[in-house]
Amino acid sequence: MAVSSDYDISSRPRRLRRTANIRRMARETRLSTDHLIAPQFVIDGENNREEVPSMPDTYRHTVDRLVDHAETLDALGIPAIALFPAIPDGLKTPDAGHALDPDHLYPNAIRALKEAVPELMVITDTALDPYNSDGHDGIVRDGIIDNDATIQVMCQMAVLHAEAGADVIAPSDMMDGRVGALRDALDAAGHTDVALLSYTAKYSSNYYGPFRDALDSAPEDAANAPAKDIPENKDTYQMDPANGEEAVRELMLDLDEGADMVMVKPALPYLDVIHRVQQHSDVPVAAYNVSGEYAMIKAAAQNGWLDEKACALEALTGIRRAGADVILTYFAEDAARWLEQ
Repeated sequence: MAVSSDYDISSRPRRLRRTANIRRMARETRLSTDHLIAPQFVIDGENNREEVPSMPDTYRHTVDRLVDHAETLDALGIPAIALFPAIPDGLKTPDAGHALDPDHLYPNAIRALKEAVPELMVITDTALDPYNSDGHDGIVRDGIIDNDATIQVMCQMAVLHAEAGADVIAPSDMMDGRVGALRDALDAAGHTDVALLSYTAKYSSNYYGPFRDALDSAPEDAANAPAKDIPENKDTYQMDPANGEEAVRELMLDLDEGADMVMVKPALPYLDVIHRVQQHSDVPVAAYNVSGEYAMIKAAAQNGWLDEKACALEALTGIRRAGADVILTYFAEDAARWLEQ
């Protein structure tokens, strides 16, 4: 039905918003399961899962339950998981030595996943905080994070993970020079096909709180360790939230050192950084939709203040629009189901 107009308007953008099918055809940004990576937490034990209190509907799984869950994720078309271990306090030491045990929880979980769901990509983390009694991503010496000593341990971890079957190693520690060192270590051990996904711009953010609850990996409180000088935060190695151009410098270094993919973390408060990194990168760019971002939407939805599905998909689409090729998100499983509808 024609509608008369009193105005001479030649350009009417609303023409491409008129129906659902027109909007689909004109859509600039696509979100699919191809773009999703599901972070997963693994714990010791058998046939058990524990909900993370600050992350509703997110669980720490024992290896057997993790394998079952991974099969579900694979059936939904999610291409990869990012695996994080919750290590008992009794196994944590200042040198993070348990990380190098070839028969501990983490490599055993990798092996079980690759045996059960070989096509599902397993991305592993070489930061020391899950194993470090000081709660830092690196080794603490005289109140300072020792960059080079940390890298030495990480290189051994990377080879251990590759031998267990990891497809991608993702250093999240922000130590200087670790990408090149990890690449050399993997290649020397014959793992030239194992890729590196660098946490290129990982900010010293307050949005990580629920994740640290999940792994009990926050820096040790001075009251609990009065005899040792432990930095109270991660500001000396993770990036200042006020800096954007610094992310491009970190990107150039990581690309020179052989990163196969790069990442910005967190995502939603750093959409401008994702965009900058995408503009300068010639490898795929990942973004981590972190635990605090997830928890805020879940909490608001539980209070009836937001529509969880609509807001989660809008947030993920916004991260894609900013330039992320893939997104690590705790909404991965739900998003995969929603996108099927």
